[in-house]
Amino acid sequence: MAACTTTYSEMGRGWPVRVAEHNAALLEQQPLRRRGVRTPEVMFARHFDNSRLVKAPDPVRLRQMRSFSAALFMLFSLVMVYGLQHFSAIEGSYRLESEKQLRDQLREENRQLRLSEAELSQPSRIDGLARQMGMTAPQAGQVVHEDLHPDMSAPVMAQVTPLPSPAR
Repeated sequence: MAACTTTYSEMGRGWPVRVAEHNAALLEQQPLRRRGVRTPEVMFARHFDNSRLVKAPDPVRLRQMRSFSAALFMLFSLVMVYGLQHFSAIEGSYRLESEKQLRDQLREENRQLRLSEAELSQPSRIDGLARQMGMTAPQAGQVVHEDLHPDMSAPVMAQVTPLPSPAR
């Protein structure tokens, strides 16, 4: 049996007119297809009323769908946990690399500061600058070394410092 199709140009005509035209077209095509054997093909329009149909519950199918949904949810959860761990590991490696770069930069800055400290604290340089400012070498007894520990059993001379008097 042949199927009937509807096009936009046929939308304005009624269903019986289209069926009759289709049947006539099928009858014209039959001698070409059957080599002279004429068997009439007729399309009958059937109207089905599905408004009274009610879907019956299928507990087996429902259980299958629930187990499939649970399996899909578990798979999705595992993929998401894997993705979260993977991306956090990548982020951690980027953070570690930036910390290494910062550490290397600080080490280089520390090395530069130590070099400049060593250069600035050279005794010959300090002596040269002091002589340019007009300073001379200290006389004997002017230098007090703090790193020497005084003898605790030796007597110490007490000193009195006067308090500033209040201005009236």
